[in-house]
Amino acid sequence: MADESSSVGCESAHPRRSVDRVPSSTPRGSTSRGTPRGTPRRESTLAELRTSGHVQLSVKAEIRRNLLARLRSGEPRFPGILGFDDTVLPHLERALLAGHDLVLLGERGQGKTRLIRTLAGLLDEWTPVVAGCEINDHPYEPVCVRCRRLAAELGDDLPVEWKHRDDRYGEKLATPDTSVGDLIGDVDPIKVAEGRTLGDPETVHFGLVPRTNRGVFSINELPDLAERIQVSLLNVLEERDVQVRGYALRLPLDVLLVASANPEDYTNRGRIITPLKDRFGAEIRTHYPLELDAELALIRQESDFADLAGLPAEVPDHLIEVIGRFTRLVRESTAVDARSGVSARFALAGAETVAAGAVRRAALTGEDHAVARVCDLTAIVPSLMGKVEFEVSEEGREQEVLEHLLRRAVAETYRRTLGPADLNGLLDKFDAGESVESGELVAATELLRRIGHVPGLAKMMERLGMSGESPGQAAAALEFALEGLFLTRRLSKDVAGGRADGTATYRT
Repeated sequence: MADESSSVGCESAHPRRSVDRVPSSTPRGSTSRGTPRGTPRRESTLAELRTSGHVQLSVKAEIRRNLLARLRSGEPRFPGILGFDDTVLPHLERALLAGHDLVLLGERGQGKTRLIRTLAGLLDEWTPVVAGCEINDHPYEPVCVRCRRLAAELGDDLPVEWKHRDDRYGEKLATPDTSVGDLIGDVDPIKVAEGRTLGDPETVHFGLVPRTNRGVFSINELPDLAERIQVSLLNVLEERDVQVRGYALRLPLDVLLVASANPEDYTNRGRIITPLKDRFGAEIRTHYPLELDAELALIRQESDFADLAGLPAEVPDHLIEVIGRFTRLVRESTAVDARSGVSARFALAGAETVAAGAVRRAALTGEDHAVARVCDLTAIVPSLMGKVEFEVSEEGREQEVLEHLLRRAVAETYRRTLGPADLNGLLDKFDAGESVESGELVAATELLRRIGHVPGLAKMMERLGMSGESPGQAAAALEFALEGLFLTRRLSKDVAGGRADGTATYRT
């Protein structure tokens, strides 16, 4: 996913360490700056804010109120999240209503980060902060030294600005080089060089957690943090404050802390300190889609192939189903390391690779509309092999295993869609010993010319969910039927060796 860095605050003398800011329901690859925002409120001073009747709420109370409102109205609580409605989301809703910090446990590619990012959508759209504050102090109750001084000097004229909920979400990927300074804060040498003393609290450069004060902060892959860094989070989770270096400075923080982790790492003694695990209020397990329909809906929602380089690309439903079945077969295979899992990105990359093959063919053959066909599936095995961790006993057989599972996926999809159909009209074409050559570089019109008129083609396309009459769709249906007849041993197939374009000849 593409992440976007945003800076907060104006007093720090050197650039703020990056923290990802994303909207609450961002499609894969988009950023928060493309999200339409409402108009912020007009109040610009503390006096105006008090007059407006604004009520201060903690982050967790704010989320609780907005979540309850959506539960009552039936409005989507976590937009874009599929397959978790009856399993993960009820646990998450209970944790949020209880005001718990939480950990999402799941293998790679189960949508943990995507789900965490939707939490920002439960915040109020706009919230008031003291203008220029690095840690988003509420005007009613400033906590940093600078804002307390300004409040004492200006009183009701304390300047107020409004912060959008997208900018109240921050995240950090836990890496071995992450420091306490990154998360909590450190001495700012530039401010010291400007003449301030080391004992001055305003020489502190705040880390990512304080800068997300009054918001939601996420730590991805929490067990990858060094133990001494994990210790720095204990106060944040329990006492709700931070201590920076040796300063007599305690900042009460208002933050919802959410983390993600792999179950194997999280439960492995030594990867995460026990006191930190004890301070999280809820532990929620995620999973891969339990049903094929959820897998297919996820592929359709997340894959980006609608318009590649200005050329419309179509991946028919039967090929989406093949990719979904293939993904599930790989996950269930005993040849694959179950502990590492098979990411949802496996299926998305497969669908996009198939679409790209169709676009490439259209560009080479001069077609106006790119429609993916079975021959485009041959490219996904080598391109996806690196996404799968195999058992040691399968070393050297990785491609063979994936090709076998892909053939199974095609056969299962064929049996469900065209298996009951009468394909004698197509089989009759081969009774006289004729053959048909197909492949990635064979245009749709050329494939249709080689096969000729096929009785029942319209019904065949209807069974595959194709309502149009384009040559690309007709060719996709016929080629899928040919492959299905081969896999059910009603036709034979000769594959051109040493070629990567899926060229094959079908015959009886």
